[in-house]
Amino acid sequence: MARCITCGTPLHPERAEKYDYCTRPECRAKNARGLKIAAVGVNKAADQYIVLDERTQEEMAGGRYLDARRASSISPAQPRPRRRGTHPAASPAERRLRSEQPAESWTEPQQHLALALHVTGKKTLEEISERLKLRPDTVAEMIVAAKRRWKG
Repeated sequence: MARCITCGTPLHPERAEKYDYCTRPECRAKNARGLKIAAVGVNKAADQYIVLDERTQEEMAGGRYLDARRASSISPAQPRPRRRGTHPAASPAERRLRSEQPAESWTEPQQHLALALHVTGKKTLEEISERLKLRPDTVAEMIVAAKRRWKG
């Protein structure tokens, strides 16, 4: 039988399917985690709220919640040319290795998804690169470019 990780009391089997702590106020205060919620504009009078989990973040990156009136002015997702920066601290061998590998490009939805997964800390760089089927160095470059764009 499952037990509460804080106080050790037995958990009801249905509660144990989803939680590892009991319903006592002290245990809930110590172990409960909040959900990330996003407001998705529906119209002027009301907003629709969604829980940001992995699936909804992918949908957002894919453009599902874009305003249809604004989306008409946005061109369809096309790979954007990326800027290749020079790395002065890299050794000649590293520069040679980089120049031998062809440059990978990415789409804006891929970049949004990579940034969302990176910022939330849900996935490592390697996991994100496997998911997007891109090299880790390309994913790192995508994230840095996205952060620069959002800050600037």
